Amino acid sequence: MITNKPILLNLSPTELEDLVTGWGEPDYRAAQIESWLYQQAADDAAQMTNLPQALRQRLVDESILSPLTPVMSLDSADGYTHKTLFALPDGQEVEAVLMRYDQRQTLCISTQAGCAMGCPFCATGQMGFKRNLSAGEIVAQVLYYARWLGARQPLVRQLDRAGKQVTNIVFMGMGEPLANYAETWRAIRRLNDPSGFNLGARRMTLSTVGLVPAIRRMSREPEQVGLAVSMHAPTDELRNIIVPLNRRYPLAMLLQTSREYIERTHRRVTFEYALMDHLNDNPTQADQLADLLRGLLCHVNLIPLNPTPDSPWSGSPDERVAAFRDRLQAAGIPTTVRLRRGIDIAAGCGQLRNAHSQGKVV
Repeated sequence: MITNKPILLNLSPTELEDLVTGWGEPDYRAAQIESWLYQQAADDAAQMTNLPQALRQRLVDESILSPLTPVMSLDSADGYTHKTLFALPDGQEVEAVLMRYDQRQTLCISTQAGCAMGCPFCATGQMGFKRNLSAGEIVAQVLYYARWLGARQPLVRQLDRAGKQVTNIVFMGMGEPLANYAETWRAIRRLNDPSGFNLGARRMTLSTVGLVPAIRRMSREPEQVGLAVSMHAPTDELRNIIVPLNRRYPLAMLLQTSREYIERTHRRVTFEYALMDHLNDNPTQADQLADLLRGLLCHVNLIPLNPTPDSPWSGSPDERVAAFRDRLQAAGIPTTVRLRRGIDIAAGCGQLRNAHSQGKVV
């Protein structure tokens, strides 16, 4: 339901202060509310026990603490992956996925409802673009999982509690983050801010299909957020099919921009490569990819494709994945294979939303 109430997570510290002082409260109340929202992941004003009762009630009546409503959640059979479908205030739906590892809890979040990039192997691309998320709607996904993991104390007290906090964030869910640049970066700054969620920028990674002007802009940002580029093909002819944006920003331009990014930031770029059976996974294509990347400060993350019902391609079998990896490594390209997680719960971005919209049970 659409409402005119302000979403508190959309407000900057100054805007939040203006709101509470406009209600006749002292300005320090804004910092108290901010602490409850970001450091203690509160989603109920009743939890804000150091606020006067009248202010807590006003927060309930005249603002929105969280713009997300969980619609459904699924756990993988192995217990390492948890996925949630959220409804936004206007009825649009987005997903977030928590992937649990021995030393970290990595959260994959969405920046758009739908996606305009049109990659045919991607469930989100198949649904088309609906709208951009606000910074608060992006941050709210992180705070939901902070609560889910039990991180209700200030984050500084959580650092030694393995498994009880979100340790890493990847902007790799629904949507193209760099197509929603301003709100995505506002969210990054609130997540990074010591008075916000206080997560180090180097613990965040942003994935793009290759919006060249936005990568250049990102290279000038002070926050040291990681960059991952979804490549998926070693030739323009094939990438034009897999990643339609390649027609606007072909590989030569994308790689030159990646070189400039590395020179400016001195940070490694990750190139993501979704392996699709007998489409982009043969030895010649591995050699072509190695030739493109040789000499770059980079890393290749091979991703066996998570199957989607409407994709014309399936994921490469293990033996072809291993052969592709070995060929890249033999050519001196640092390469790893992403551990498959959550296939049984439609963990690929957009899959759960599509299944739910079609009335299907995963």
